Amino acid sequence: MKRNLLSLAVAATCAFAGAAQAQISDGIVKIGVLNDMSGPYADIGGQGSVVAAKMAVEDYIKASKSTLKVEIISADHQNKPDVGSNVARQWFDADKVDMITDVPTSSVGLAIAQIAKDKGKAHVNTGSATADLSGKACNANTVHWLYDTWMLANGTGKAIVKTGGDSWFFLTADYAFGHALERDTEAVVLKNGGKVVGKVRTPFPTQDFSSFLLQAQASKAKIIGLANAGADTTNSIKQAFEFGITKGGQNLAGLLVFLPDVHSLGLDKAQGLLLTETFYWDLNEQTRAWSKRFAAANGGKYPSMDHAGVYSGVLHYLKAVDAGKTDDGTKTIAKMKELPTDDVLFGKGSVRADGRKLHPAYLFEVKKPSESKGPYDYYNVRSTIPANEAFRPLAESDCPLVAKK
Repeated sequence: MKRNLLSLAVAATCAFAGAAQAQISDGIVKIGVLNDMSGPYADIGGQGSVVAAKMAVEDYIKASKSTLKVEIISADHQNKPDVGSNVARQWFDADKVDMITDVPTSSVGLAIAQIAKDKGKAHVNTGSATADLSGKACNANTVHWLYDTWMLANGTGKAIVKTGGDSWFFLTADYAFGHALERDTEAVVLKNGGKVVGKVRTPFPTQDFSSFLLQAQASKAKIIGLANAGADTTNSIKQAFEFGITKGGQNLAGLLVFLPDVHSLGLDKAQGLLLTETFYWDLNEQTRAWSKRFAAANGGKYPSMDHAGVYSGVLHYLKAVDAGKTDDGTKTIAKMKELPTDDVLFGKGSVRADGRKLHPAYLFEVKKPSESKGPYDYYNVRSTIPANEAFRPLAESDCPLVAKK
């Protein structure tokens, strides 16, 4: 198991002897970054998430003058629930990990959330999309930090239908994430007067989308909804471009597209794509300054939304550990919900009773090559979705933690 360790301590004298650290297990707060280090989501998370977690620890210790000692370890779950589950159990039981973060691939994220609950540990999920993490699968040990399928559907999906894209065909990755994204987007399409003329489930991962794209082309749907992510999304867009699908009048809807995906595609192929994210490096002076620091530590690669989420989630987790004077998972997650969130990347926000973290989302349009001023200058902001509109209303949640009236 590959690990990256970071130990930081301020006020080295009497390390953890004070009352403030009395309930920190082993005198160390240990955080595990669990994600795809080598597969289709490696650019979205991967080692970049480890960089972001380390930056969060450094920045928190420096700003708060905290005496917490923090270690970061990391592993590759290979997008497999059994692999991820085995790593999580090893971390929680033998390695004394207190919190696991990132965890793309919804099937893995759902598994880790359950293990965290069973073992009384903390899970701050930034990488999984399924809205079930703050819905029917929610628990008192998990916070869903960054984005979800409800947000994506009500951002990209609703905007496209409202502008005339009222007939859809879905290319759906055949696992929990793809199913949830298709489900939530289809509901939005139908609610806003559109129709779904067909859908096809694609193996995950796969590199050949030709037969699936030909089915979508034959459907004559105005919109081909890509309910996939990472390399699956970029490969399907590239192959659609090669088949001349967009030149034929059909449009692609990237239902989950990250900045590294657009970078991989190039603006010639990605231009005009509508997508929804909760972070972009060029939003304001603070996001630009942080992103330049991140890129310097990440081989020049600018941060994805997931990287920003890991940074923000780790910051708030450490704040809650300090405030509660414990790294007990259940107590710390409760404290995260109690404390307001505030950081340079997402601004002020909150964590709801169902574990859903609230902040604005943004509908972006990918620039034409002629509009870009350089590498990673890829998005125009089409609209800002306020925090209270970006995510599923609490009244509609089927989370068992939420009392129903």
